[in-house]
Amino acid sequence: MSRAIAHFLCRPLAPVLLLSSISLSGCTQAQPSANGNQTGVPVGVALAQTSNLALLGQESVNGAKIAETYFNAQGGIGGVPLKLIYQDAGGDEAGAINAFQTLITQHQVVGIVGPSSSQQAFSAAPIANQAKVPVIGPTNTAKGVPEIGPFIARVASPVTVLAPNSLGAALKLKPAIAKVAVFYAQDDAFSQSETEIFQAAIKAKGLAIVTVQKFQTKDTDFQTQVTAAVNLQPDLVVISSLASDGANLVRQLRELGYKGLIVSGNGLNTPNIFPGCGVYCDGVVIAQAYSPEVNTPINKTFREAYQQQYRQIPPQFSAQGFTAVQVFVEALRSLKQKRDLQTLPLETLRAELNQEILRGTYQTPLGEISFTPDGEVVQKQFYVAQVKVNPDGKSGTFALLK
Repeated sequence: MSRAIAHFLCRPLAPVLLLSSISLSGCTQAQPSANGNQTGVPVGVALAQTSNLALLGQESVNGAKIAETYFNAQGGIGGVPLKLIYQDAGGDEAGAINAFQTLITQHQVVGIVGPSSSQQAFSAAPIANQAKVPVIGPTNTAKGVPEIGPFIARVASPVTVLAPNSLGAALKLKPAIAKVAVFYAQDDAFSQSETEIFQAAIKAKGLAIVTVQKFQTKDTDFQTQVTAAVNLQPDLVVISSLASDGANLVRQLRELGYKGLIVSGNGLNTPNIFPGCGVYCDGVVIAQAYSPEVNTPINKTFREAYQQQYRQIPPQFSAQGFTAVQVFVEALRSLKQKRDLQTLPLETLRAELNQEILRGTYQTPLGEISFTPDGEVVQKQFYVAQVKVNPDGKSGTFALLK
């Protein structure tokens, strides 16, 4: 295959995406990329690679990298390679805003995968929406994310769908559950949104919420909250948090004497919980939007590539990172069959790409997905798993509950 290069050089007032291998030696300016020489169709990846969100963000980055390699081996976008440009979105709103602005203004990307958290999405996604740049959130599950604007979509199913699943599974495991203690991170939009859904589901099933304990995502000491809850002798603990804080909370619950079932939504659905709770992770029930066991061609390919690259079973956040990139690739391929991408002004390309994304149906590692007109993902199948810690106490698996 001839070397096809997407140059963002010598931009006119209305930027045009040039997909060619011609020499532009007469140009006086070049648009730099993350590695100094941008080649291919540029899609931005604005995910957390530092901070307390890095546990989540790096898994999505890993999935995105697998996708880039896989789809470029298939010919990229009609012979032109996909070029992912990474910007660390950090762990707060400012980091995500900076990453989005850099990708949009400096790198002139056609779309963005990100950010990592719903909290960040509510601050950064409006910037992309105003600039009319398509965004696909890989792991943003809070209520209201797609409603940010017409250029905002997500492949992460909302907490309204996921959270009740793990609660239902817990009641199947232990039907005598009557009293529930609720914990959530009050400074995180995802955790706030998820706990609202959990609490409504708990009440709908006729269970009693005996206490609601709040904490911050950066907290490491939960003794006060745990002691208060354990003294009330709950049958079930429900946690809405991110991976690091949630894992520490699980460990301290067990250390301070809680012996009942623990349920979580999406935040603990990652192997990165094991360094935090170790042997105490065992038995936690977790809602999932992805299972490595799904027997479809694309998931088999993804799982095998991921295991070869990272020596572990792919977690959900990696599958969602892969899927977000896959949607961009397939939408660009579909658009290329209708339009000459070489001649489209960048603004037009972004707008038409956004419409193509929303029209498509995609066979992904998550299963078949599509989108509503406002960018909400439509996913057909969900799962619940229970953590099984390995004998080393440092690793484990997420065993599906049938």
